[in-house]
Amino acid sequence: MEEKEVHLVKRVCKELGLTYRELGEKIGYSESNLRKSVSENRLSLPLKKSVELYVKVLNFQKKEEETDKLKDNIRTNLTKIISKIS
Repeated sequence: MEEKEVHLVKRVCKELGLTYRELGEKIGYSESNLRKSVSENRLSLPLKKSVELYVKVLNFQKKEEETDKLKDNIRTNLTKIISKIS
C-alpha cells in the first residue's frame, strides 16, 4: 500500500514548528490561502517556489552560522598555536 505524500505546506510547517499564519507571514501568503491549499491538496507553482525558497534560505543561514563557528574555532586555535611558538 502506497503512503500518501504529505502536502508541502503542512510538512514544512511541522518540520519548522510553524503555524500556517507564521509561515504565511514569512513567505507573503495569508493563513487562509495556505489552509485552502492544504485542504484542497493543491499547490500553485508560486506557492511551491515560495516555500522551497524559504526553506533554502533557512538552510543557507544555518550553514553560514556553522561556517562562522568553524572560522572562530580556527582563529582561536591559531592564536593559541602562535602564542605557544612565540
